[in-house]
Amino acid sequence: MAEAVSEKDRLDITASLDGDGEAYRQLVQRYQGQVAAQMWRFTRDPVVLEELVEDVFVEAYFSLKGFRGRAPFLHWLRRIATRVGYHYWKSKARRREREEPLTETILELTVAPDNRTSSEAAEAVFELFARLPASDRLVLTLFYLEECDTEEIASRTGWNRTLVKVRLHRARKKLKGILNDSSAGGW
Repeated sequence: MAEAVSEKDRLDITASLDGDGEAYRQLVQRYQGQVAAQMWRFTRDPVVLEELVEDVFVEAYFSLKGFRGRAPFLHWLRRIATRVGYHYWKSKARRREREEPLTETILELTVAPDNRTSSEAAEAVFELFARLPASDRLVLTLFYLEECDTEEIASRTGWNRTLVKVRLHRARKKLKGILNDSSAGGW
């Protein structure tokens, strides 16, 4: 049976806990790309993306003592990244005006959907998901874009599987409501 944590990671984690900044830099360098790819689901702004990735690694550094090593280091980082992204969405939603009109944005998203590149389609989905509350957006993103099953979503978010299923069901209904209310029959 393979070890949960690679030997290289184990050595770098131990050295980091002993105050070796270079060892932690190596961990960051090793996983920065994968964390950035995950955080791209939470923002399309490169500056915010960079800040979120930094936040993940800062939180990981301060939580390193709590890493038990029962799963690969990347799995632990992904849980932290999910929390950081979710908190970002929640804080952004608090700042955003609740009465923002949806109609214009939805109509822009639905114009000629067959003529979109995959990049444009991804951007349209991102914009559409941005209209949802943070918890709905998170569960839909993890399920559809990250292709996590309900067990993995529960693991990453700290919710139980029943709550994940309920939130997923409600989020789908809200998304359908947004699309129906906006007279976006083409979606």
